[in-house]
Amino acid sequence: MKYQNTAKDNRQECTICPRYCKLKVNQKGFCKAYKNINGRIEPLYYGKLSSMQIDPIEKKPLYHFYPNTKTLSIGALGCNLACKFCQNYSISQTFEVPNSNYIPPQAICDLAKKYNCESVSFTYNEPVVFIDYVIDTAKILKENNIKTILVSSGYLNQKPREDLFRYIDACNIDLKGFNEKFYNKNCLCNLYPIIDTIKYIKNNTNAHLEITTLLIEGENDLDDDIKNEVYWIIENIGKDVPLHFLAFFPSYKMKDKKQTSIDIIRKAIKIAKDVGLLYVYGGNIDDQEISTTFCHNCKKPIITRRNLSIKDSINIDNEGKCVFCNTQIPGVFEKIGF
Repeated sequence: MKYQNTAKDNRQECTICPRYCKLKVNQKGFCKAYKNINGRIEPLYYGKLSSMQIDPIEKKPLYHFYPNTKTLSIGALGCNLACKFCQNYSISQTFEVPNSNYIPPQAICDLAKKYNCESVSFTYNEPVVFIDYVIDTAKILKENNIKTILVSSGYLNQKPREDLFRYIDACNIDLKGFNEKFYNKNCLCNLYPIIDTIKYIKNNTNAHLEITTLLIEGENDLDDDIKNEVYWIIENIGKDVPLHFLAFFPSYKMKDKKQTSIDIIRKAIKIAKDVGLLYVYGGNIDDQEISTTFCHNCKKPIITRRNLSIKDSINIDNEGKCVFCNTQIPGVFEKIGF
């Protein structure tokens, strides 16, 4: 693994993310996905996938990138965060792959072609902790004109970030809240590296960007926190970046918390739109109105969704223009599935 240095005490320092884990021989990093083996940090799960399935691209969620197409979603094990509310803790906080076989990067490309997937998504657990495999696979996918998607918390350092996003076409960054105390308490990390990654993606890459925030009642759903997040988005990456508010379901170390109500999701959407964001959505809740894309100019529905499915014809052309008023819609619409 290339992202490492030798520390003064001969431990190996991992430089993938801001934790900078310093590992003795046979010691694993915080993410449990890398280990010092005979004086070198090596990945433990390269090509050993925990999850693989074909999803609608809207599930990532991506609403402004290749709508109504299929994506081959893959994940491994481990995470460099420790979110108490993790919705995928069975793979992010579990460190064994039962009955796993090695799946080479080329095989992922072959599967995407076989099942007519326009893209491959690195998702489910944190892709940063199997970055070697992600980059190797993404290189092959790019050579075969298959789009690459990253679903990530964005907690990584500058050099691996630059290497990774050279091969990524679209991403959804999980901005878990806009409060340093919330990140410290519930994720065991800091907010700044994540918002720095978001700015980097928007300002230094060609990757399409969308943001997701999982709302937990009483933890990160305060009006001021939502307003601060939206103000930051508008000021730093623009009012046209899509934002998704997702409902929390009791999980992992927050099974005592209640499921997020649709009223909280709707309130957050209203706040975000009132502040000035053009495209704000509610996810993982069965509600057509908050899942539908409306043209920011004429206000007519241009992509109607319910339960991640497109319900009507898409009223947007391949150049990304509203068919009703010819307004340019932010996103990538050169390929629309039907």
